[in-house]
Amino acid sequence: MKSLLNLVIAAALLLSACGRNKPVDLAGGQAPAKQNVQTVKLEKGRLSSAIKLPGELKPFEKVDIYPKVNGFIKDIYVDRGSEVHAGQVLMTLQAPELDQQLQAVRSKLIEAEQTANASRDKYTRLLSASKTPGAVSELDLVNARAKFDADSALQNSEAANVRAVQAMEDYLIVKAPFDGVITERNVHPGTLTGPNFKMDNKPLLVLQDNKKLRLEIFIPEGYADKLDMQNNLNFWSDAMPGKTFTARISRSSNSLYDDYRSEAVEADVDNAANYFKPGMYVETSLKVKSDEDSYLVPSSAIVESTEKKYVIALLNGKTRFIDIKDGVSSGGSTEVFGDFKPGETIIKNPDPEIPENASLHQ
Repeated sequence: MKSLLNLVIAAALLLSACGRNKPVDLAGGQAPAKQNVQTVKLEKGRLSSAIKLPGELKPFEKVDIYPKVNGFIKDIYVDRGSEVHAGQVLMTLQAPELDQQLQAVRSKLIEAEQTANASRDKYTRLLSASKTPGAVSELDLVNARAKFDADSALQNSEAANVRAVQAMEDYLIVKAPFDGVITERNVHPGTLTGPNFKMDNKPLLVLQDNKKLRLEIFIPEGYADKLDMQNNLNFWSDAMPGKTFTARISRSSNSLYDDYRSEAVEADVDNAANYFKPGMYVETSLKVKSDEDSYLVPSSAIVESTEKKYVIALLNGKTRFIDIKDGVSSGGSTEVFGDFKPGETIIKNPDPEIPENASLHQ
């Protein structure tokens, strides 16, 4: 009992002591001090930097070979992977109906030639006889001349028909338009082919010039007018790790594609050693330059929210938000465009929580 009484007394004394203690004001009752920030003066300048963009290697020349006339494949002299030269015969077709058509037009040409020769001979004789006064009437001479001209025109027409059919027969021999490699072969001897026969819209052969390639790159609209066309570009591929290659930009489309809002540029790549394969995707590094009258700010000064990008300026000790569009970045500086005022002061490392029109010390 005595022990229990002692515990009760001790608990009562402890509660009495706690009741006399007052709560501690951790804030000390002082208002927060104004924040000090680092600022930089807005200046104009020019940056040179590099952007990384994907690219694709394409053959310098490529042609899908389709048949010009209807016929059967007679012989094929190449296959996939065959190296060919300009003018080399790739395949021959046969079309018996063309041979018959050629014989028919040749017969008509012979007939027209005979008729034209007879008209010429008659006109020549009448012209010679007309030198004797009264031997030939003027009307007979005019009619003979007209008949000769008409028959000569018919002869020329039939000769043109012969040449047209011969040209069609020339299409039965398919030749390579340039040096290259056959990359596709979709027909075999005996295949019926021609403009009127569809083979799933596939060509007979596909020929590519792989000794020289085009590196095609699409430049975003914001960098299209800043690309340095006089400098080389670097490119590399994951298929060849650790190796970087150089090429010079050769041509530009000078137009933006509607689908991508970007400009296509090409660089010629020598591939005489067959080191690259057309269709390879690569990463490229291209040099770009900013405008000479662009405003430059430290990259750390740009605040990016879910809605916009902006920088914070100090005007008479008050913050002012300036919406921007950024451009080229290099060496810790970024090209920006916005509603700036000359000589304006920008916060170098702004806190995204700083509100607009807040009071700050420099």
